[in-house]
Amino acid sequence: MEFGDGSEDLAFRLEVRGWLAEHVALARDRRGWERVLGAAGWVGLGWGEEGYGNRRVGIGRQVVWAEEYARSGAPARSGHIGEKLLAPTLIAHGSAEQKARFLPPIASGDELWCQGYSEPGAGSDLAGIRTEAVLDAGTYRISGQKIWTSLAHEADWCFVLARTEVGSRRHRGLSFLLVPMDQPGRIDVRPIRQMTGTSEFNEVFFDGAHARAEHVVGGAGNGWQVAMSLLGFERGVSTLAQQIGFAQELSRVVETAVATGAVDDPVVRDLLVRQWAELRTMRWNALRTLGSAADRGAPSVAKLLWGRWHQRLGELAMRVRGADAAVGPTDWTPEAPYELDALQHLFLFSRADTIYGGSDEIQRTIIAERVLGLPREAKG
Repeated sequence: MEFGDGSEDLAFRLEVRGWLAEHVALARDRRGWERVLGAAGWVGLGWGEEGYGNRRVGIGRQVVWAEEYARSGAPARSGHIGEKLLAPTLIAHGSAEQKARFLPPIASGDELWCQGYSEPGAGSDLAGIRTEAVLDAGTYRISGQKIWTSLAHEADWCFVLARTEVGSRRHRGLSFLLVPMDQPGRIDVRPIRQMTGTSEFNEVFFDGAHARAEHVVGGAGNGWQVAMSLLGFERGVSTLAQQIGFAQELSRVVETAVATGAVDDPVVRDLLVRQWAELRTMRWNALRTLGSAADRGAPSVAKLLWGRWHQRLGELAMRVRGADAAVGPTDWTPEAPYELDALQHLFLFSRADTIYGGSDEIQRTIIAERVLGLPREAKG
């Protein structure tokens, strides 16, 4: 696919840029910001469904919106899990009643979602989940634990992959449940403190939590197919916005290299140029595969490329900083944890890039088995 600004696309880009410049100052809290975006019709671009409050634009303009949003300095989205993951999944697999109930509040920014997939011992190997959901008089009662659950402390709802057939193993007997998070005593959310000192992720414990039978997406027992469909939506237009952020980080590393004199080292200069060239290559690869259902391995290839690239950028950031990179603030306390600077945060946070969202080993297995047709890996 070719993406370039014709006259209409340029007008759209200028509209987006102007709106963001005018309204980003209103982003005082992330939840309120979601409602501002929803009221202006910026949530759910390109869903392809009428009547849910979103603008209907093609993929080219979705790219424009994602790029301009990333450049604007607007805050990280707290509604992206509902908008980018659940909503397309509901459009593909949900009932008319489920779409009518859940899409409008996502589009308006009124309901936030989190993703209940990974578990202790079943992270990248999602088929190994053990969380159970037992049907009782039209209600599923859910028991188990999820981990690395982004934004669970803010979410109103969670889509949970759970085992609904007793004795089932691996991909069979799973269902995709929509679960309200406001269930005191039945759902316990515990933040996970990371190396960066922040807590974007959470553990979530379900102790008899309720989910209505009509809130099973795709039918009972079909959870694996629905879950895999959702993961296909995870790395689409948002990948291009992510790359805008990567470019901003790379620019900061280059500026630091100039300021410290590290840029005078020919090896460092070569590494900086290589990072720039690889980032450009990732962009063109993302554009090439965007919207193509035929390239089944594209999401896994993209994850392999950007995960290790980002880690190398973090390592390079520390190299150009020199010895100062290892020094943090000295006035922190357990009650007021230390704050890293941008490059320190980049280095520490990027250590997880090759693990979360599907580890590199899992991505290589997907490519080998589903794209190259190599013999399947033996499962225990």
